[in-house]
Amino acid sequence: MKVVFFEDVEGTAQVGDVKDVRNGFARNFLLPRNIAGAATRENIQRATSLAEKEARRQEKLDAEARTKVERLENYTVTIEARVGETGRLFGSVTNRDIMDKINDATQLDIESHMVLLPEPIRELGSREVTIKFTRNVSIPVTVDVVPDEASKAIVERLEAEAAAEREAEEKAAAAAAYQQGQREAAAAAAAEAEAAAESADDAETEA
Repeated sequence: MKVVFFEDVEGTAQVGDVKDVRNGFARNFLLPRNIAGAATRENIQRATSLAEKEARRQEKLDAEARTKVERLENYTVTIEARVGETGRLFGSVTNRDIMDKINDATQLDIESHMVLLPEPIRELGSREVTIKFTRNVSIPVTVDVVPDEASKAIVERLEAEAAAEREAEEKAAAAAAYQQGQREAAAAAAAEAEAAAESADDAETEA
């Protein structure tokens, strides 16, 4: 069914768009809620007017958002978290935690849905997270999850254990490489000796 949209539908269409959609989607969702209507001339004119109004509103929102984006250029959010014995966090860091940290430091009044975090963070470390102010204005920030004071000893122990394990693996690899080299050298020496013996036998035969 061909419809014209009176409102934005995330991932489907923006106001003013004319699209073919499934009949059930149109009749059960879009039309009853007046989100879209049949693509008649009258409805298209109405949707075009709404789209123009939305574009003006969006321009204003984008202009306001750009002033906020400037304050988050190369911004890092540092969040302290409690760490368990395995190195994973107790609980997780959510988009609301990130929102609160940014707002406390900048008073930008960011909302949690603007923090595009696909899933809660459950491990220490840095990662890039996008803050989306409007449809057209967004900016990446760095979220650095670090151990809290009570967890630093645990992290230091885990890092020391990991370093010792890496060192042991490197030593084992070096020893294996040395042994392989020794075997290859012995095999090469044996091959040379065998070739020399064959040459001597050939010389005696010819004599």
